[in-house]
Amino acid sequence: MWMLHFATMLPAFLLLFFMGTSISLSESMSRDEKHKLRNQVLEMFDHAYQNYMDHAYPADELMPLTCRGRVRGLEPSRGDIDDALGKFSLTLIDTLDTLALLNKTVEFEEAVRRVVADVRLDNDIVVSVFETNIRVLGGLLGGHSMAVMLKESGQMVWYQDELLHMAKDLGLRLLPAFNTSSGLPYPRVNLRYGVRGPETRTGTETDTCTACAGTIILEFAALSRFTGDPTFEAHARRALDFLWEKRQRNSNLVGTTINIHSGEWVRRDSGVGAGIDSYYEYLMKAYILLGDDRFLQRFNTHYASIMKYISQPPLLLDVHIHKPLLPARTWMDSLLAFFPGLQVLKGDIRPAIETHEMLYQVTKKHNFLPEAFTTDFRVHWAQHPLRPEFAESTYFLYKATRDPYYLEVGRTILENLNRFARVPCGFAAMKDVRTGSHEDRMDSFFLAEMFKYLFLLFAEEEDLPFNVEDYVFTTEAHLLPLSLSTASNSKAPPLVNNMAGEELDDSNFEWTCPNTRLLFPDPAFPRNLREPIRSAVDKSCPRPTTHREPGMGRPPLRAQDFMANNPEHLELLRRMGVSLIHLKDGRVQLVQHATQAVSAVAAEDGMRFMQEMMELSSQQQKEQLPPRAVQIVSHPFFGRVVLTAGPAQFGMDLSKSSSGVRGFVTIAEPYNGCSELSNGEIVAGRIALLQRGQCMFAEKARHIQKAGAIGGIVIDDNEGSSSDTAPLFQMAGDGRNTDDVTLPLLFLFHKEGNILLEALKEYREVEVLLSDKARDRGMVGAEEEDCSTGEKDQTSPASSEPVDQSQVTTQEQRTDDSVVAQESVQPAEGLGSYVSVDVGEEPAVDEDSSSQSVDSLMADWQEDLEAFKQMEKDEL
Repeated sequence: MWMLHFATMLPAFLLLFFMGTSISLSESMSRDEKHKLRNQVLEMFDHAYQNYMDHAYPADELMPLTCRGRVRGLEPSRGDIDDALGKFSLTLIDTLDTLALLNKTVEFEEAVRRVVADVRLDNDIVVSVFETNIRVLGGLLGGHSMAVMLKESGQMVWYQDELLHMAKDLGLRLLPAFNTSSGLPYPRVNLRYGVRGPETRTGTETDTCTACAGTIILEFAALSRFTGDPTFEAHARRALDFLWEKRQRNSNLVGTTINIHSGEWVRRDSGVGAGIDSYYEYLMKAYILLGDDRFLQRFNTHYASIMKYISQPPLLLDVHIHKPLLPARTWMDSLLAFFPGLQVLKGDIRPAIETHEMLYQVTKKHNFLPEAFTTDFRVHWAQHPLRPEFAESTYFLYKATRDPYYLEVGRTILENLNRFARVPCGFAAMKDVRTGSHEDRMDSFFLAEMFKYLFLLFAEEEDLPFNVEDYVFTTEAHLLPLSLSTASNSKAPPLVNNMAGEELDDSNFEWTCPNTRLLFPDPAFPRNLREPIRSAVDKSCPRPTTHREPGMGRPPLRAQDFMANNPEHLELLRRMGVSLIHLKDGRVQLVQHATQAVSAVAAEDGMRFMQEMMELSSQQQKEQLPPRAVQIVSHPFFGRVVLTAGPAQFGMDLSKSSSGVRGFVTIAEPYNGCSELSNGEIVAGRIALLQRGQCMFAEKARHIQKAGAIGGIVIDDNEGSSSDTAPLFQMAGDGRNTDDVTLPLLFLFHKEGNILLEALKEYREVEVLLSDKARDRGMVGAEEEDCSTGEKDQTSPASSEPVDQSQVTTQEQRTDDSVVAQESVQPAEGLGSYVSVDVGEEPAVDEDSSSQSVDSLMADWQEDLEAFKQMEKDEL
C-alpha cells in the first residue's frame, strides 16, 4: 500500500493518486471505439448547446419541445425549481468551462465575451442561494480559471479578469443571506435588495436544507483566494462549523432540514441523497482544495456513520438521526448516484462498485434513473431531468479501476440519451421513464456536468487541453485549480474554530491510499462483486406477493379496486355506510356515516375502506399517476416527440397492449364530440381529435367509436394548461356501464395538444402511436417486460379501471356523525370521513399565462430531418 501523510503534502496528491495510479485490467474496447464515442459526445453537446444559443439565449434555459427560452415570469411557475432562474443567462454561464474542456476554444472565447457584455446581476429577482452559488458563481469562477489558463498559453490575451469581477459582484449580492445569528444562509435572496425589507419579497423563511447551507465552501473559498478578500471564505466556514456543531452526537449524522435561526433539526431523516448529498461532498473536497485537516476529520467521522447506519450494500437507505437503526423510508432518490464517485475519492472502492452496479441495473430496467425508486427497484417518482450524477460516478470508477466495463456503461448512457431524450431542439427531460414522455425542460446542469463526465470517460490524455488532475470538480462539475491551496496565508481567513480545546483525532484519519494493483489483482474481482447485485435486481423485477398482516380484518371491498361506475361496488359501499355524491364539477364525494352501516362490523369495514382510500391518495400523489404517451411517428418527427397524456378509466387499457394503437389523426366535427359526427367517413379508421367540455368523456368516446375511429385524443380547452404544471388525471365514465367502449381514449393538456394541432396544420398527415410508454422505432410491437408493473404486456380491452387515487383529497371536519375530508390529514379513530374523486370532467386548471406559438418548432423539425437520418445510419 502507498503511504501518504497529508499534513505535510499538497492535498492535490490525494486526487492525483486516484486519478493517476490505476491499472488496466483489460482492453476490451478498442482505441478507435473510444474515439468514436468521444466524437459522439461532442456531437451531442453541439446539438444541445447550439439549440440553446439559437432558440433560447439570453434566456436562462432552453425549452426543447417548443424551441424557445424559459424566461421566469413569462412561463407558468414551477415552484421552487424556478428559483434557479435569475435572468442571468444561466445555461451559458454554467457551460463556460465545459466549452474549454471540450477543446471548443473559439466558442469559449465568444461565450465569455457574451457573458461580459450581456449578463446583468442586479436584477430585482429572488433566487436560490444554493443554486446561484453552484451554477452561476461556480460557472463564473470555472470560466475565469479556464480563461486564465488560456491566457497563460498565449490565447485570449485581451482577458482582464472580467469574469472574476462579475463573480465578486455576485458574491457580494449573496452575502446578505448569511446575516443570521447561526451563520446559516437564508435559502433565498433578492439579487438587488438582499433579504431585508418588503421590496426583497424574501427573508421570512426559517428553514433550509443541509446541502443548501453546506455547499458553499468551494466557491466562496475560491472567490476569496482569487480576489484576496477573506470575507467569503469566512462566511462559508462559519456555516459549515455550525452544521458540524449541530450534528447528532451519538450517531454523528445530520438531518435533512434545519432551522437557520435556532439550529433545531426540522427534518430528522438522514441519508446521502437529496437535501444532504453535497454537504458530504464539500467536506471531502474542501480538504482537497484548501488543505485543512479539520474538513477531512469531519468527513471521515460522518462517513463512518454512513457506512454503519445508512449503507446496506448495495442500498443506501435514509434513517432517523436519533434512532439510526430505524429506517426512515423504503425508497431512494436519484441524487445519491453521486456517492460511488465520492467513495472513489475516499478510497472505498468495493462499496462504490456495489452501489454503482445497483444503479446501473435500475437504469437498464427503466432506461434512466427514476427520480426515486423503491428497495425492490420499482419506480417511486417517475421523472428524470437528465441528471448527471450516475455518469459522474461511472467516470470516477473507470479512472480508479480502468475496468472497460464502465466504458460500456457510458455507452449505454449515450445510447439512451439519443434514443429517448433527444428531440429536434436539444434534449428533453423525461416526464415519466415508464412511458418515455417528455417534459419541456433542459436544465443547465445537463450541459455543465453530463458532457464533461462523458467526454472525460472516453477521451485519451492527448485529447484534453489541460491536465484535469490539477483541478477539483465542484458539485456542478466546475473546475477550480488546486493551486488555490497554496494561496498566500495573508489572503486566507483565520480558521473559525467552534471546537475550542478539541484536538485532532488521528483515529479519524485514514492516511493510506488504496493501490488498485492490490485491490484488483484478479481482473474478475470487480465482476464478481457485480454479479450478485445484477441477480438481485433481476429477481426483484416481478411484482412481489402482497402479504396481509396477521390479525387484520379485510374489508369486502379494497380501495385500490373501487370503481365508481360498478353497481356491485356501490352496493358494498352502501352496506358499509358509505354514500357517493356527485358534485357539479364532475367529481364524486365519498361520505361515511357509521350509523347507516348495516352492522357494527360493516361500519368498521367502511372505516377501514376510507382509511385505505386516504392512504392510497397520499401514496399516489407522491408516486404520481402513470401517464400514457402520444408519440408522433410520421415525417419529420419519427418518434422523437412524445407528449404526456392522461388515461381513461374505460376503453382499451394501453398498459396491457404490446403494440399500442397507431394511426393518422383527424379533427372530429363537431370538435367537442358531443353529438353524432358529421365527418364520420373521414374519422373512420383514424384517431379522432376532440375538444374537452360540454359532455362526459365516455359520451365523446361512444360518438367517435360509432363513426369508426380507432382511438381518440381529448385536448384541454383551458389555454395555457400543461402537464409540466398541472397534475394528470384519469378520465372517468358517466356513471353507466362503459363495457361498450373498446377504443383507447387519451387526454392532452392544451400545451401538448397545441403541438399536435400545429403539426397537423403544418403537415396535414400526422401519424401517432397511442401507448403506455414511448416505443423505440425498432422495437414497436415487440413484447416487453415492464418492471414498473412487473407484468408482461398483453393486449386486452378494459371497460373500466380503478378510480384515480391521485385525485383523492382528505381532511377531517366533524359534522354530526360524518366527517368531511380535505388534504393529507388522517382521520381520527371512530370518526366518519369523506373522500372526493374524479369520475367525469376534471375542473379546469387555472393558468395565468396563455399558450405561445410553436411555429419555430415546426420550422426546426424540418431542419433537423437530415440529422435524424444520419443518426439512424450511425445507429445512435
